[in-house]
Amino acid sequence: MKGDLERLELPGEHEARERSWAVVHTAFAEREPQPRRRSWKPVAAIAIALAALAGLLSPPGQAVLDELREVVGVEASQPALFSLPAPGRLLVAADSGAWVVEQDGSKRLLGSYREASWSPFGRFVVASRRTELAALTPEGEVRWSLARPDVRFPRWGGTKTDTRIAYLSGDELRVVGGDGKGDRLLDRRASRSAPLWRPGAAHVLAYARHDGTVRVVNADTGAVLVRDASQALLTRDDRAAVRRVLGASATLDTPVRSPDGLWLAAGWPEADQLVFVRTAGGEQIQAISNVSAQFRSRSFPTISGWSSVP
Repeated sequence: MKGDLERLELPGEHEARERSWAVVHTAFAEREPQPRRRSWKPVAAIAIALAALAGLLSPPGQAVLDELREVVGVEASQPALFSLPAPGRLLVAADSGAWVVEQDGSKRLLGSYREASWSPFGRFVVASRRTELAALTPEGEVRWSLARPDVRFPRWGGTKTDTRIAYLSGDELRVVGGDGKGDRLLDRRASRSAPLWRPGAAHVLAYARHDGTVRVVNADTGAVLVRDASQALLTRDDRAAVRRVLGASATLDTPVRSPDGLWLAAGWPEADQLVFVRTAGGEQIQAISNVSAQFRSRSFPTISGWSSVP
């Protein structure tokens, strides 16, 4: 049946192709000759003319455009669609996988991971699939991995030379060394929410339990330092600063701060936008549209962190 459908000529297909190639032929005929050096400009002009025409064409005309794109490489030469307003790199989790976004806007797909977070100084990324926890370089090279069931919410904390990774495996909260060694159980009744490393403390971890309590523990010994702590320990809420610019009714993902502390980046799912808000030295705002499409995601992507470049 596939072969029959490919041979089937749709109404208007022949005429659309004739019009398309007429435009190409005219553009080619009017080009200036370049006897000594080939230039990409005539090819680009043809592609641009055809791209403009394709918006008015039927689906058969679009097929012609797709064929020409493969020949001249238009899609591969598309410029970055946005850039970061401050130095560093974003980590973004989407349906398509985990992405690293450089300051110039170039994006790199690390793999089909559903969640990810930076190491404390941005040298590595910890990422999770349904049955795997993995540590990678920002270029996507896997340094080590663990096979575990139902892995969620990996979070990397610690000092520059001594780090830990906390993650959930089903209802279990587990901790492993940054080198992939020493994986062990910390709590069998953790709730399905992300744990949080306490800033400035080497291995102090806060997390919520099934019974609604929140604990702060020493991740190495399991000793409970604070029981039934405030839920504020589990989040750093910068939403107020962003809402002051966007409006109180905006529904936002949890914002993340730039490494220099001057900007906040937040997802705005309702608008399918990524919003950058300057919170120091005068308020400014930059918004990036069509975020889901840019990360090939059916649902709105999640900003997992904004790290400096080591």
